[in-house]
Amino acid sequence: MSDDGPAQPTLRRVRDFGIRPKRDLGQNFLIDSNILGVIERAAELAPDDVALEIGGGVGVLSEHIAAVASHTHVVEVDRSLEPALRDALEPFAQRTTLHLADAMALDLTALDPQPTKVVANLPYGIAAGAILRTVEDLPGVTRWVAMVQKEVGERFAARAGTAAYGVPSVLAQLACDVRVHRAVARTVFFPVPNVDSVLVLLERTRPAPEPGLRQLVQRAFAHRRKTVTKSIAMSGGLDGIARSGDELRDAIRAAVVDRGHPPDVRAERLEPEDFRAVWGALR
Repeated sequence: MSDDGPAQPTLRRVRDFGIRPKRDLGQNFLIDSNILGVIERAAELAPDDVALEIGGGVGVLSEHIAAVASHTHVVEVDRSLEPALRDALEPFAQRTTLHLADAMALDLTALDPQPTKVVANLPYGIAAGAILRTVEDLPGVTRWVAMVQKEVGERFAARAGTAAYGVPSVLAQLACDVRVHRAVARTVFFPVPNVDSVLVLLERTRPAPEPGLRQLVQRAFAHRRKTVTKSIAMSGGLDGIARSGDELRDAIRAAVVDRGHPPDVRAERLEPEDFRAVWGALR
């Protein structure tokens, strides 16, 4: 490669490998090297960590992670970025694995070694799904630091009773402490996105909610203007719960009353632990 041209790694690789970011894949590459240090410090990467990066892009965050972690898995769906990524990872070839795959279809449980941290500038279109999937499928992960669209980050960190509170909030908070770490300027990306971004930080506190509890949360929020019992009934009840409609309704009402709520409460008023208590009462 020529030594002339941009010094910033992202811009240099974009030029040298003739890359044109694909907006349909949510490609907004990091071009501010200072933000890499912010991400690394927030992730608290240690030499014995195994990192998972979803959306490797041109490798500027990948090489930063790989310089610290014992092993780094980089997942990238866009095969046209492979030459740039391999250029970035070449100095760390013995302790990195590049997966050219869709992160939402890749068998995360087969990653070897298994990740302990997720550190990523997530493509906007899969950000929420990717976080929830890694929470469920990677029990060894203890910490997530992810660049996401501002609305997504706020949704994950939202508290009960707020407009942003919903299924992602509850499912994430049932397993993790969640907070928005900091806002990120649009100018740290190329191309500059038309949305604001934040770094969201999750720290695992317990295993991911089991499938039945996840379904309870999803169906309770399925009809947001209805009560929890009505929304669940309209969604077909709950799989694996051998109770009639009236029995299920009465059991849910009793459980939410035990938690200090009115019997006809809406889902957005229930804390994550309220959902756990309701599920425990139904089993």
